[in-house]
Amino acid sequence: MKKVIQSERAPKAIGPYSIGITYNHLVFTSGQIGIDPESGELVAGGIEFETRRALQNLQIVLESGGSSIKNVIKTTVFLKDIAEFGRMNAIYSEIFTDIPPARSAIQVAALPKGAAIEIEAIAYIDN
Repeated sequence: MKKVIQSERAPKAIGPYSIGITYNHLVFTSGQIGIDPESGELVAGGIEFETRRALQNLQIVLESGGSSIKNVIKTTVFLKDIAEFGRMNAIYSEIFTDIPPARSAIQVAALPKGAAIEIEAIAYIDN
């Protein structure tokens, strides 16, 4: 059964979409950028700060859907500048330490709010 994930702690959707969907024992998140959930603004400080905040936002959505960051099986990372891959990867590797998920990382022309990075995930729900 498909169910919409909702959370007061996560950044609000900035369009006609859900922040995440659960289906059976899986969680599908929408892409998360480095938005501070309280202010609704992009965090300052560059790719490392945006990556950390995007991953925190992703964790909130996953937990709201009954999963966790440790249950992520696939991520897609969208970068405004692929040259920032190494700096993003340093932060990413702090979060995904044990059995990192499968991942794709691609450069895109632009991201919402001028973000440097967006990350989406698929995770499973423990039973």
